[in-house]
Amino acid sequence: MDLALLRTFVTVHRAGSFTRAAALLGLSQPAVTSQIRTLERQLGRPLFLRQARGVTPTTIGDELAHKAAPHLDALVEIAETGLDDESSLRTLHLAGPPEFTAERALPALTELTGEEGQGFALRASFGNAEETLEGLAAGHHDLAITTARPRGALLTATPLCDEEHVLVATPQRAEQIGSDKPDLKGAPALEDVPVIEVHESLPFVSRYWASVFDSRPGAPGTVIVPDLRAVLACAVAGAGLAVLPRYLCAAALERGEIVALHEPAVPPLRTYFLVVRTGTLAMPHVARAHEWLLRAANDWC
Repeated sequence: MDLALLRTFVTVHRAGSFTRAAALLGLSQPAVTSQIRTLERQLGRPLFLRQARGVTPTTIGDELAHKAAPHLDALVEIAETGLDDESSLRTLHLAGPPEFTAERALPALTELTGEEGQGFALRASFGNAEETLEGLAAGHHDLAITTARPRGALLTATPLCDEEHVLVATPQRAEQIGSDKPDLKGAPALEDVPVIEVHESLPFVSRYWASVFDSRPGAPGTVIVPDLRAVLACAVAGAGLAVLPRYLCAAALERGEIVALHEPAVPPLRTYFLVVRTGTLAMPHVARAHEWLLRAANDWC
């Protein structure tokens, strides 16, 4: 079986479309379509179901990808690093949410880089769970940190750690909120309290309210910023209340710049997963980074 055909097949499987696969491979879409048809004729079985947007692998297609992808990745690794140049550094491509990756993962992994490290260079990119998993599946990343567990056999996820969420505000805001009458379930009355969030849908505040108070927040977001570190800065500045990961706001809580408005018996948690393409843990630098992060996470929880 032609390895070039298998490479095209795996790229289409990961990308979910002939068009995206063609761009990744530097080929025309007709060339990719022709190669997939050739492989299907050789196997005597369809590998993809064509849809209005992209393609969906058949059962045979999923099985072939599961078997072939790790070996193709290993061959690419050999081609990129060379057989004789032991001094060359492999490059680990990491992706994940900006705050957690910057505050947790990158400081841990930088211990493995440099001349005195264990032999790999590091490149990082930020994105939401969907973008990160798509990039990992397409081969843009080697290792991903997400808050969503991927489905299917192409990606393998390992729980990394749980993140506790805390409802916070400045002491002055806390006094103001405390003077308001809470509702029957104990949730602070928010009608007149500004809310700081990362999106108009209030994902963190809504999740907290649903988990702790079994209700929905009653106020829209007042300050919307796309990074939790900016949410923390706005909360410390007194812009309103916010729901933040404890690891991110622990120092501000200790300094008294903000206080916890509520301490539920069971705090809301969000799980992070460490995700790789199935089979790529056979690559030493990916396996080393994977193991190192799991070990570091013991101190994060």
